[in-house]
Amino acid sequence: MELEEIYRQDLSLLIALQILVEERSVTQAAKRLHLSQSATSRILARLREMLDDPLFSRVGQQLVPTSFALECYQQLRQPTGQLIELLTPKAFVPEECQQQFSIAVTDYAMQALVPFILPHIYQKAPQIRLEIVPVQQKELQAQLSVKGADMAICRAIGQTGNLQHSFLGKVGVSCLLSPNHPLADSDISLEDYLHYPHATIAISDGVKALLDDAISQYPPRTELLRTPHLDTALALQSINPLIITLPEGMAAIAAERHCLRVKPLPFKLQSLDYNLFWHSRCEQDKAQKWLRNEIIEATQSLLTQTPQNL
Repeated sequence: MELEEIYRQDLSLLIALQILVEERSVTQAAKRLHLSQSATSRILARLREMLDDPLFSRVGQQLVPTSFALECYQQLRQPTGQLIELLTPKAFVPEECQQQFSIAVTDYAMQALVPFILPHIYQKAPQIRLEIVPVQQKELQAQLSVKGADMAICRAIGQTGNLQHSFLGKVGVSCLLSPNHPLADSDISLEDYLHYPHATIAISDGVKALLDDAISQYPPRTELLRTPHLDTALALQSINPLIITLPEGMAAIAAERHCLRVKPLPFKLQSLDYNLFWHSRCEQDKAQKWLRNEIIEATQSLLTQTPQNL
């Protein structure tokens, strides 16, 4: 028999056969099936027709299964047991989770958010396996739908209309100076900002584009260095009065580690709206929902702190 032919059969009859073999009584089987006795008798008649076997003979008040009925019962036990397991809702237990998840993140999230989020997750799910990968902002939808990433922590820069999302918080932008910078102990004016040389950290958060747009009516900044790595720029601060502009969290962490000064921008710049994105294919998965909630809770808590507390 082909799979398509099986589809046309009423497979619920086979469940009734199992119960009839176990109960050896139409009356008792009817109770388990929540049917009337007459309806259960009709099911037995349909079973006999479908399987071309009498299946039971009556001895007194009891049904005695035929050898074929007993053979069917034995063959059905394993697949129906598997069906029960498949169809029974399972509670997600973080302590037992060994699944692997892929989280796409921006450079800012990698440095300023992920190190704080991971302990929060692993304390509750010590066996979970996480892969942190660079976000592909311009191909975010493809990255989350067909390229294997389960969720992404980033700004909405590319096409995100068909993705689910949850708002995480706003990220400001700050200036980072060495303690021997001429402006280390004073406020930065717009004139100062445009006058002193800059190191640009080429991160995937679109900060440079926002900066350039905000000061487009002024002469361009003097950019002495462009690098994806903050440490590269920090190596020059002792010999050059560089201004490094980057998201607040990164600036606060670098300032604490390297005894640097954090200064506010001397002009208005919109905050970076950070979201957690995921594809609808992951919407109902219990493990995914748990992980998303943990990331949302940890990140929202982190982003509501002042940069000095990070």
